[in-house]
Amino acid sequence: MLTSQTRQKFAIYGLMFLPGFTWASWVSRTPVMRDSLSATTEMMGLILFGFSCGSMFGVFITGKLIAWIGARRTILYGILVLLAGVVTLMLGLEEQSRALTFISLMLLGAGTGMVDIVVNVEGAAFEQTLSKSIMTVIHGFFSLGTLVGALAGMAMTALDISTLYHFTGVLAVIVAMTAIVLRHFPTASAQAHADNPPTGSFTAQVMRELRDRQLLILGVVILAMALAEGSANDWLPLIMIDGHNLGHTASTLVYVGFTAGMTAGRFLGGYLVDRLGRVWMLRASAVSAAVGLVIVIFVDQPWLVGAAVLFWGIGASLGFPLTVSAAAEGGNSAVRVTIAATLGYFAFLVGPPFLGFLGEHAGLRLAMLPVLVMVLLALFCSGSAKKAQTA
Repeated sequence: MLTSQTRQKFAIYGLMFLPGFTWASWVSRTPVMRDSLSATTEMMGLILFGFSCGSMFGVFITGKLIAWIGARRTILYGILVLLAGVVTLMLGLEEQSRALTFISLMLLGAGTGMVDIVVNVEGAAFEQTLSKSIMTVIHGFFSLGTLVGALAGMAMTALDISTLYHFTGVLAVIVAMTAIVLRHFPTASAQAHADNPPTGSFTAQVMRELRDRQLLILGVVILAMALAEGSANDWLPLIMIDGHNLGHTASTLVYVGFTAGMTAGRFLGGYLVDRLGRVWMLRASAVSAAVGLVIVIFVDQPWLVGAAVLFWGIGASLGFPLTVSAAAEGGNSAVRVTIAATLGYFAFLVGPPFLGFLGEHAGLRLAMLPVLVMVLLALFCSGSAKKAQTA
């Protein structure tokens, strides 16, 4: 018989799985989406910009929603928005409508952002009640979701299954998992809020926390590593097709390798963090991501590039959860986590259109150079996690 605490922990894991699974399900079909919409690389970047816009909207409103209606109702609304996004994407692709596809990605982004922020806030609060680090495992379930979604997408591509049938299955998974785990979702953040109620409006709390220089530097690390993760999620299958001349199925397999690296890094990362500390693990992650990016950008051997995405995935895996965990250790953890995650999500806002524009004019491989620069910046900013290195 599972204890209440164990059920709550697995509810957090399950709800973090869903946005990763949904995300990878449609990302793995981006080559098919591009062909169906007859979109250029630059146009595809603008369409993907819809996901970024929706993500930022979801991130911005979630902190206030948690304060107004609580975490459980907020995450339910986020899941409903996620479902609406999948349905609209199905319609957009059936109608071959770029505008409807853009709107669908806005909804998918908003739902993903809402669910992600709530789970990060609640997971950070729940982690503190356990006095044990579980944030990397929480994000590991997001990556596990991307791995399962990518594998399913690869299978659907190989079997030439239409996106209509594929995304109908995605809808069924979201509904079934939500029905199973949502009732066990914890409310540790509400208890923390009651024990140490913040003063002032939500905006005033945000402005007060923004005076913390360490939090801002942590935000730079999150921004850089989120860009490393998001650029692969948005562009890796197309990089493999356009930049390395792989087929649709092979390009999806490479993306599966990236998600496998992300998943392994997050599930194993907690063990290493406990022994080496956050600073060293953040630095090692940045180096690993940089090595993977250098090979993908400059090397032509497909087998070596396929291996390099594992380094890219492993390197990108720990930046977000470790910096969120460090940010949560301040006095107003819910607001601090929201700020840190928002700075990270900014990478998803500017990344797709900017990289798409570069890819249209310089090729998608060279478009990854700014990502490499940001990862190297994260390497030099990783010392900002030293203050919370005991986690």
